[in-house]
Amino acid sequence: MPVGAVDTGALAADVELLSAMGDDTRYELLRRIDGADGEVCVCDLESAVGVSQSAVSQALSRLYTAGLVTRRKDGNWRYYGLTDEAEQLLATLDGIRGDRR
Repeated sequence: MPVGAVDTGALAADVELLSAMGDDTRYELLRRIDGADGEVCVCDLESAVGVSQSAVSQALSRLYTAGLVTRRKDGNWRYYGLTDEAEQLLATLDGIRGDRR
């Protein structure tokens, strides 16, 4: 049976996206931002997830690079929100998890 063709560029992009979500801290940050009403200050995220400020900053930077969060600076603080792609991914995961119950 022949093996189907794969777009290696799309494959690499998918792996990067899933890899960015594949860490407990990064995934929790996505879910906390998703559960908030609008953008979330990094200061609130740091206190919510219970890891060091450095770990939160690194996690948010990875999520930003992967295109899963937006960020905006206001004075000394950065505010994070979900991109449309992240919202779609989280909704898809919610749907899959709901189907397994």
